[in-house]
Amino acid sequence: MTSFTRILATTAMVVVGGQLFAQSNTGLTLDKKVLTLSAARRVIAAAEAEATKHGLGLVIVVVDDSGALIELSRMDAAQIASVNVGIGKARTAAIYRRPSRVFEEQIRDGRVAALALADATPLQGGVPILINSKVVGAVGVSGDSPQVDEEIAIAGARAISSTK
Repeated sequence: MTSFTRILATTAMVVVGGQLFAQSNTGLTLDKKVLTLSAARRVIAAAEAEATKHGLGLVIVVVDDSGALIELSRMDAAQIASVNVGIGKARTAAIYRRPSRVFEEQIRDGRVAALALADATPLQGGVPILINSKVVGAVGVSGDSPQVDEEIAIAGARAISSTK
């Protein structure tokens, strides 16, 4: 192949590739909703109110959609060990886009491979926070039974979640 033929072939590939990219309407960035500190505080307040109503002292954690910590509340009667567990539950719900309970159930049902998932805390009590059907973060609760932890997390998430 001559150098002229190579240049012609390369130019044709660049032109066709550019046209295909332009026709695909695929941009180079995405616009997404970001959970604010104010929203995280609303989630915490709602979850704390629910916990207080039941006389519980829990750890309540809110993370963004990548699992990074936004806000953490350790109520007075909460056990110290619940801090890291709450963070893990919230991170799991955020990065895997589903309640952390799903992984606990998988393991209980015999799918022990779920234990190998990176950064997953397979314990009930973490739930995603949704706005317009998109995960914008998650709330994790730790310090009581798995069912109660999840109920309190759901109460917190409901403070701002919407599925419009």
